[in-house]
Amino acid sequence: MKDLTPSKVTPSKAARFWDRIATRYARQPIADEAAYQKKLEVTREYLRPDMEVLEIGCGTGSTAILHAPYVKHIRAIDISSKMIEIAQAKADAQGITNVSFEQSAIDALSLPDLTLDAVLALSLLHLLENREEVIARVYRALKPGGIFVTSTACLGDTILKYIKLIVPIGKFLGLMPQVEVFTTKKLEGDLIDAGFRIDYQWQPGKNKAVFIVAKKAE
Repeated sequence: MKDLTPSKVTPSKAARFWDRIATRYARQPIADEAAYQKKLEVTREYLRPDMEVLEIGCGTGSTAILHAPYVKHIRAIDISSKMIEIAQAKADAQGITNVSFEQSAIDALSLPDLTLDAVLALSLLHLLENREEVIARVYRALKPGGIFVTSTACLGDTILKYIKLIVPIGKFLGLMPQVEVFTTKKLEGDLIDAGFRIDYQWQPGKNKAVFIVAKKAE
């Protein structure tokens, strides 16, 4: 049988892209600090000390580390091994012990039904080709009353008329990852179709990412 241990698995093209920019990404300041702080604040209104949380696409771990004091445990995954290395180093330096960082794609992750209290997918859904499938998996994994927190670039809302041409060219040249183009209305529909109720929605400005807290019925 072929050995498929993590050390033998060939990274995907997307993983290689994020590996390549991980160090530079970690050094970049947050583009909109005020909006980021508000998203943290709103999310924390839903968090409890007994919660089991999953963060999909955790990047360099900053958000997971900031939320760690408010929950029991966070399992934080990312497809980039370099991002995970940086995230783990941050957690170690700050003495954070209730966040488990691991390299994984959501498709490869075991998600038993009704086991999670909250799932975070920040700056991620627009990078997934199977967005609807992932949303459905998250819904099944959440306990009744569980929340799905997303911040998503809905590029279908933008007035950039050539966006559908720019994105594939950027991907082909290796200058940007796969990016899916859809509207806020489509994202809302995807969440509702999966069974969620949108409990909170906010957009800090025109052409900014849409922040949503979707809730599973209790």
